[in-house]
Amino acid sequence: MVEDERTLADDIAEGLRDGGLAVDVAYDGPSAASRIVSGLYDVLVLDRDLPGIHGDHLCELAGTLERPPLVLMLTAAAAPGDRVAGLQRGADDYLGKPFHFPELVLRVRALGRRRPGARPRVMRVGDVELDDALHVVRRGGRLVDVSPTEYRLLAALMRAHPAPLSAERLMDEVWDEALDPFSKAVAVTMGRLRRKLGPPDAVRTLPAVGYVLAAPR
Repeated sequence: MVEDERTLADDIAEGLRDGGLAVDVAYDGPSAASRIVSGLYDVLVLDRDLPGIHGDHLCELAGTLERPPLVLMLTAAAAPGDRVAGLQRGADDYLGKPFHFPELVLRVRALGRRRPGARPRVMRVGDVELDDALHVVRRGGRLVDVSPTEYRLLAALMRAHPAPLSAERLMDEVWDEALDPFSKAVAVTMGRLRRKLGPPDAVRTLPAVGYVLAAPR
């Protein structure tokens, strides 16, 4: 998420996280550029009028990557000519401000599904199922009521399966970068997720390694 109005950027990021998405935020062009070239992102939500480096140039930069993120321009410049210019710069979608927040979430999810190599909409490990289209978790057909953070945690474990993920890697994927590296948030959230999924334990703890979803029997 790249937006120079900090309050707006933080509000949008919080709403996207509540929708089960992992979000990093940049408030200016140069800091956004350094994140974009990391190649870590599936979708880039991008304002156009940014300090330092214009959003149009960031969009072009993203398009040069080996695995470019799909770009949604989210901007007050919403006239038809502005939309055409943004799409010509390489944007995959364009949404003007003000906007309806549920529409933004749906557009971001749709772009994520379009990205080459995107994960399937329904992921399963054993009897645990995560439906990314409906944003629900089931175990053995039973609906499991999870929080947005628990959802992202389970999704990260499912994407990695059968490989384990360290607590540090989970911090990077599930929480924003402001999380205290000494926080016990991963262990606490993992405990809540395990209790909600119920027995038998769906997540194994590997000492000095991390966490992995239990292999189906």
